[in-house]
Amino acid sequence: MRKLATLVALTAASPAFAASGPFFSLRNTDFIVLLAFILFVAILLKFKVPATIAGLLDKRADDIKNELDEARALREEAQGILASYERKSKEVQEQADRIVAQAKADAAAFAEQAKADLEKSIERRLASAKDQIASAEASAVRDVRNAAISVAVAAAGDVVAKQMNATAANKLIDAAISEVDAKLH
Repeated sequence: MRKLATLVALTAASPAFAASGPFFSLRNTDFIVLLAFILFVAILLKFKVPATIAGLLDKRADDIKNELDEARALREEAQGILASYERKSKEVQEQADRIVAQAKADAAAFAEQAKADLEKSIERRLASAKDQIASAEASAVRDVRNAAISVAVAAAGDVVAKQMNATAANKLIDAAISEVDAKLH
């Protein structure tokens, strides 16, 4: 049927039939073109081409609408995710700032504690050094005193030995005995 319609359309639209004369004559080209157009429209209607084209266009319009809706939904979801990530990023940044501030505070506290400990250690070492110096000084003074006493006793012994006679020795012994007796009674 399709081939027949095509053949009729081709032969009907042939320039051999183009002639002047009455309009409803097969020799009038305007009438042949009109018949071919009506036949073409009839074939299109018979095969439901306009409905098919309208259905395809409606389907395409629905597909485009669905794609737009899906794109809009994806955009809204992406904006929501972006906002969520921005909130999380802000929270993480705030947390990082708090951690840094806490670390700085801890470092300052540790530095102050270390400074205080160092000062205490220096004070203890200074006190220990002063004690050692005082002990060494006392030991040196004692050693010098003992040496001076030894030298003085030796010198006094030499002087006394040279000047001492028996009478003077007896007087000294008596004086010492009376002094001890007075202190004991």
